[in-house]
Amino acid sequence: MNRKPLLEISVETLEAALAAERGGADRIELCGDLSLGGVTPGADLLRAVRAKVGIPVFSMVRPRAGDFAYSSVEFAEMKRAISAAKESGVAGVVLGILTKEGRVDLRRTQQLTELARPLPVTYHRAFDEAADLHQALEDVIESGAERILTSGGAKNALEGAAVLAELILGAGERIVIVPGAGVSGANIVEIARRTRAREFHSGLAAALPYGSIEYKKFEEEVGKLAKQIARIRPT
Repeated sequence: MNRKPLLEISVETLEAALAAERGGADRIELCGDLSLGGVTPGADLLRAVRAKVGIPVFSMVRPRAGDFAYSSVEFAEMKRAISAAKESGVAGVVLGILTKEGRVDLRRTQQLTELARPLPVTYHRAFDEAADLHQALEDVIESGAERILTSGGAKNALEGAAVLAELILGAGERIVIVPGAGVSGANIVEIARRTRAREFHSGLAAALPYGSIEYKKFEEEVGKLAKQIARIRPT
């Protein structure tokens, strides 16, 4: 299979989404309040980004910051957020639920994945807080999600590269593993070399703090990532 590497950028504003698109991003992960790790974006923001941005937009579905063991009320809120995201016309949703024991909450993840269909689901970095990443991989695959965003359980994707490589090997063609956390133009080629990943995620937090309005700089940093990713040979 000849597959071009793909670059996903997380943003929290329309202006940042447009800057990411201009910089060469292939996909947007749209969030509210990235300083908290990203929560469900507001309906107005969803509609505005969908109306103005031409590349695919995935919407975060996360009712609050903090841990990923959600109450029944929060779970119902996630269901409503998925329905709203589908109505807005986004291309996918991003979510994650763990049990209090640190396992993937398979039953409820399956329910959300079914609700999201035909949209693809990315299981986000809640994955990195699972007690057993290899078991978590099998559980997320069973849930029906199509991607896992992960740093390999490490502080960043470069530090977690060895585990990411194991996960990608174990996943085979069953699910896409997307390295994220600390991915930049300076290290994306090395992360690709060590992991053999084909999709990559970055919020560029190190280059441009969340909440900054320097969108030209943001566009330039995305451009650096896009330039480096073009060096990665398709597989």
